[in-house]
Amino acid sequence: MQRIATSWLVYRLTNSVVLLGITGFAGQIPTFFLSPFGGIIADKWNRKNIFLVTQILALLQALLLAVLVLTNAITVYLIIILNVCLGLINAFDITARQSFVVEMIEKKEDLGNAIALNSSMVNGARLVGPSITGILIAFTGEGVCFLINALSYVLIIIALLAMKIVPREKIIKKTNIIFDFREGFIYAWKSVPMRSTIVLLALVSLMGMPYQVLMPVFAKQVLEGGPHTYGFLMGATGLGALAGAMYLASRKSVHKIWEMIPASAVVFGIGLIMFSLSKNLWLSLALLLIVGWGMMVQMASSNTLLQVLVDDDKRGRIMAFYAMAFMGMVPFGSLLAGGLGGIIGVRSTVFIGGVLCILGAFYLFRDIHKARDIMIAQKKKISSKMEEGIESTKEVSDSL
Repeated sequence: MQRIATSWLVYRLTNSVVLLGITGFAGQIPTFFLSPFGGIIADKWNRKNIFLVTQILALLQALLLAVLVLTNAITVYLIIILNVCLGLINAFDITARQSFVVEMIEKKEDLGNAIALNSSMVNGARLVGPSITGILIAFTGEGVCFLINALSYVLIIIALLAMKIVPREKIIKKTNIIFDFREGFIYAWKSVPMRSTIVLLALVSLMGMPYQVLMPVFAKQVLEGGPHTYGFLMGATGLGALAGAMYLASRKSVHKIWEMIPASAVVFGIGLIMFSLSKNLWLSLALLLIVGWGMMVQMASSNTLLQVLVDDDKRGRIMAFYAMAFMGMVPFGSLLAGGLGGIIGVRSTVFIGGVLCILGAFYLFRDIHKARDIMIAQKKKISSKMEEGIESTKEVSDSL
């Protein structure tokens, strides 16, 4: 709700596509630069406690934004500053959050389902949120949306405090931040499927995801609507994403997850191309279902594959690179989309983004597919260790 209301508020105050891009850039650029440090901290400190602190800080940010809007003291410059603050919080939040998922489940084979179910809840909120936001903006203004968001953090904090998590085993290393970052970077770069998965996600986030920052323009100018139209468009994306997350959650294993990553990127790109050509509201809504599905399946599948391949002592840093690719590239894309949108138009900008997503998926398909061989080797190694354990148990039993 806050993200949707912020975009609408900026466009209402300025009527500028460029400032929409700048606002999106300001809110997410800290994630790109600070996520690696967030990942290092997530590997060294208690992830639950980091997550708890970031939620408290996000509550305060949303509450301040609500007060400024409700008292008519808000300006676009204050919005940009507060977006930067939220970006700083998110840089540490997303690495702790993604790494923490593994600690909440008991069996590693359930990881894919856990990530997909988590995504289902997120996108259930993305489905409901925009629709409610459109109605609230029309009747009460943006300030109430920010206030509701602030209050929602109270429930998240209570839920976190109620969790009982078995502490993970920590490997204490006396190293500095530069060494830790370099170690994580080399680890990710040497793994071909990890590297290609992160690169494709970065490309999609840079060229494809910024369509969202242009959505107020599509709602107001292309489709000649208002906040209700904007809410419906974002709600359709959320519904498609929810369908994608539920599809992943229904899968019994991570079998062939390496094939789904480039395939879903192609679906996402095709959806964007067709959406950019549409001038009909109902057709646009249907196409955004496809866009949302492709976006979610690609993002969640990439998350799952990285979580399966990574060693636990480097999980925070790999999730930091995931955050840099998924969220950190979006601000550059928002800035690029805002600039291009003002020059060649929003429809051409989204069209080009869709084409580049498809080309990137075809180019990186083979590299990502190599994850299959690694996962098969891991499975054989685990099976071999289990057989060795059973054999040694038999030997002890026979000697007794």
